[in-house]
Amino acid sequence: MYSELLLPDLKLMLSEEDNTALREFCSVLNEVVIAEVLDGLEADEAWRVLKSCDVERQAEIFEHFPPRLQMEMVASIDRSHLSKIVEAMSPDDRIDLLEHLEEDQIEQLLPLIAQAERDEIRKMLSYPEYSCGSIMTTEYASLPENITVREALDRVRQQAPERETIYYLYVVDESRHLHGVITLRELVLARPHQLLATVMRRDFVSVRVTDDQEVAANEIARFDLLAIPVLDEDSRLVGIITHDDVLDVVREEAEEDAYRQSAMEPLEFDYLETPLLTIAWKRGVWLLVLAAVAVVTATILKAFDGASKRHDFLVLFLPLVLASGGNTGSQSATLVIRAMALSGSARRERMRMARREFLTGLLLGTGLALFAFAAARGLFGLTIAQGSVVAGTVILVVTMGTVIGALLPLLFDRLGMDPAVMSNPLIASLSDIIGTFIYFSVAILVLEWL
Repeated sequence: MYSELLLPDLKLMLSEEDNTALREFCSVLNEVVIAEVLDGLEADEAWRVLKSCDVERQAEIFEHFPPRLQMEMVASIDRSHLSKIVEAMSPDDRIDLLEHLEEDQIEQLLPLIAQAERDEIRKMLSYPEYSCGSIMTTEYASLPENITVREALDRVRQQAPERETIYYLYVVDESRHLHGVITLRELVLARPHQLLATVMRRDFVSVRVTDDQEVAANEIARFDLLAIPVLDEDSRLVGIITHDDVLDVVREEAEEDAYRQSAMEPLEFDYLETPLLTIAWKRGVWLLVLAAVAVVTATILKAFDGASKRHDFLVLFLPLVLASGGNTGSQSATLVIRAMALSGSARRERMRMARREFLTGLLLGTGLALFAFAAARGLFGLTIAQGSVVAGTVILVVTMGTVIGALLPLLFDRLGMDPAVMSNPLIASLSDIIGTFIYFSVAILVLEWL
C-alpha cells in the first residue's frame, strides 16, 4: 500500500535529484515503510536514496530489505562502505545478511570491519544453522548484583542507547555467569537503597546457545516473555533472543512445514523472486518420488488383474477405498505433527498419540464402512458378501491410514529429522500401495476362499 502511494513521488525526487526531499524521506518515515517502498526500485536507485542519510540510518533501513534486494545492494555498494553498514547493523540482522553471502564475499568483507565486530561475527557464524546462537543478539543490558537499585538505574541509562531492549536486565558476575533477571518495571518500583541481589529473580528461563531455535520460540510463547537469555556450555550469558526474532522463526518454520506438507522443498526467497527452474526443481524432485510410488501401486494392480476381471465391481470401489485411507492418513499426520510442535515428543506422549490415532482410525473406519456398505447395496445392487468386502476393506484401510499418518512423523522425529518431510501426498501414496494390496487380498479371501 505504501509503495503504491509513495513510489511515484520518490521516483520524481530521483529524477529531479532533489537531495533535500530524499533526506527528509529517509528521516521522517518508519524504516520498515522506507524498505517496502525502496523494494519497488532497482538496486542502484535504492542506493541513491540511501546515500542521502547517514550510515546508522542506512543500516536501519537495510535490515528490513528482503534478502533478494539485500543481495543486489551488496553487489552495487563498494566494500568499504558496505563494511560500515554491516558494522552499524544489529548483530542478529548482520548475521542474517552474511549467511546469504558467499564464503569469498565474507572473507573480503571481514578485514574491513572493526576488530570487535569482526570477532563477534566469526563467533556467531560458528554456531549451527537454526540454533539459538545463530539468531541471538549480543546487545543486552547487564548489571552486577552487588549494587543498589539507584546505581542500577544510572547504569541502565548509560547502556540504553546501545542496547536492543532494556525491558529485561540480566544480573551477571565478572565472568558473565547469569545469576538473575529483573525487569525494568521491577527495578523502577524497587526502593533505591535496596541491593540488586535482593530484588532480582533467580528462577529465570533460559536456553543454550546450541539449542534449536524452535526451543527458544516455544519457551518465549510458554512463559509470555519479550526476550530470553542465551547461555553457553559454562552457563555464561552470551546473548538474548527477542520476541521479534522469535516471530520470524515461527513464520519461517510455518512456511517450511507448509511447503513440505505439500510435497516440495521450501523456497529461499518469495515465489515471484525465485527463478522458474528453481521452483520446477524443488517441486519436480518430490513429484518424481510420488510418481515412483504410484508405479508401485500400478504394479500391485497388475498382480491382481485376474481378480479384478473375475469381480468387476472391485474397480468401481477402488477410488473410495484408497481415498478413505489416504485422507485419514493425511489428517493423522497433520494432527500428530501439530501436537508434537505444541507438547513436545517425549516417549510417553508419542505412545499416547499413536494409541489415540489407532482408536480414532477404528471409529472412523467403522463409520465409513457403514456408509460404503449402504452405497454398495443400495446404489449398486451388490450382494451382502460383495458389500462386506468393500466395508471390511474400508475399516482396515482407514485404520491403516491413521496408523501410518501417525507413526511416520513420530519415527522421523525419533530419528532427529523434520516430521513435516512426511508430506500429505507421500502418506496418501503410501496408503494407496498398502490399501490396494489389502483390498484385493480381502476380496480374494472372502469371495473365493471362504
